[in-house]
Amino acid sequence: MKLWDKGTSVNEWIERFTVGRDREMDLYLAEFDVLGTIAHITMLETIGLIGKDELPVLKKELVAIYNEVKAGNFVIEDGIEDVHSQVELMLTRKLGDIGKKVHSGRSRNDQVLVDCKLFIRSEIQKTVESVNHLFDALIEQSEKYKSVLIPGYTHLQVAMPSSFGLWFGAYAESLADDLLLLQTAYRIANQNPLGSAAGYGSSFPLNRTLTTQLLGFDDLSYNVVYAQMGRGKTEKITAFALSSVAATLSRMAMDICLYMSQNFAFLGLPDEFTTGSSIMPHKKNPDVFELIRAKSNKVQALPNDLTLMLANLPSGYFRDMQILKEIIFPAFAELRDCIDIAAFMMDKLKINQNILDDERYKYLFSVDELNKLVLQGVPFRDAYKIVGKDINEGKFNPEKKVEHTHEGSIGNLCNDKIRDKFVRCLGEFGFEKTNETIDQLLK
Repeated sequence: MKLWDKGTSVNEWIERFTVGRDREMDLYLAEFDVLGTIAHITMLETIGLIGKDELPVLKKELVAIYNEVKAGNFVIEDGIEDVHSQVELMLTRKLGDIGKKVHSGRSRNDQVLVDCKLFIRSEIQKTVESVNHLFDALIEQSEKYKSVLIPGYTHLQVAMPSSFGLWFGAYAESLADDLLLLQTAYRIANQNPLGSAAGYGSSFPLNRTLTTQLLGFDDLSYNVVYAQMGRGKTEKITAFALSSVAATLSRMAMDICLYMSQNFAFLGLPDEFTTGSSIMPHKKNPDVFELIRAKSNKVQALPNDLTLMLANLPSGYFRDMQILKEIIFPAFAELRDCIDIAAFMMDKLKINQNILDDERYKYLFSVDELNKLVLQGVPFRDAYKIVGKDINEGKFNPEKKVEHTHEGSIGNLCNDKIRDKFVRCLGEFGFEKTNETIDQLLK
């Protein structure tokens, strides 16, 4: 079944090539196609295109289909082109001609647009929830180990004192900034394209404000041409947000792999959280974090993939956009898998609490010793030369004590401020309102 079928058969090879993985990818959209259809028919009833007695019948059957989707029983049958065709087929099988009315005032273009936006909106919410759990785990570890000093590095050379409090907290604050990008992507996804039809509107007196309210969108994509231009743009902006989270994860995973090596020995993992070697009996490999790094780097490639796919497309719809689904849809779950296992692993890390006892780290304290001289009245440049001379002559014996008090330093992590920043952004998504609206739509 094809919604565009006019009785002409299509070459089998052409059909197979043009459908591609659509039936597989459209399973991601099934519940959202039903939600969009419920909102659309509710609006159609208000403008007289569906009868008052027909609406509850259609809605009841659509809710039944929605429940099938949620139970994992929904399939796109052989010979059915996409999710839109499958839902309409199920309605017409059960209800006859009434089911044929649901496409009035719609094109598959705005139908898939609203499906994708609802899907992306939902997936961002799930991703934010995962980020929240990892953020909490990082802040907890930052507070727990705030007094454990570690070397800080520049150019991979021993530089200045740092701490596990700073290290864990740095990645927590990085997630707070990542959350801002996710919020931007959410706001762009949370605009209603339904009613734009094939990109040029409809001669029916559609009430697009009503479907916006019914689906819990924050606003409309008003201009019907721009609504269609949102296909791909929304995905690309979302990909940038996901890639930002992935960059935080990848960098953290790299640190952990480095810190677990015997040359650093800053931290370790219990045996049951590592893997071994087929030839070297002593090996305890941080495979989880290596895979997090690789998978996160894969997600970081998404914006580039999408940019190239959309490059130089004029306004209007093109079939190129079908492939967007294959790139962005699976990425959400893969990234969340990395976030969730990273959160799970945080409190499994075994922290070495005596790292700076090693003599090789004594030069970490050169700047602190220099600053002591400055506080005693020695000009900075002279103090720099004095400490440098002591180091060169082997006379440098620092007091291994750190007294950093300014905001965000070892002695003043400002984790409460970082949490405030994160929680403030979290509250601005408005997930609760959207979820309540969808629940109401399904009643």
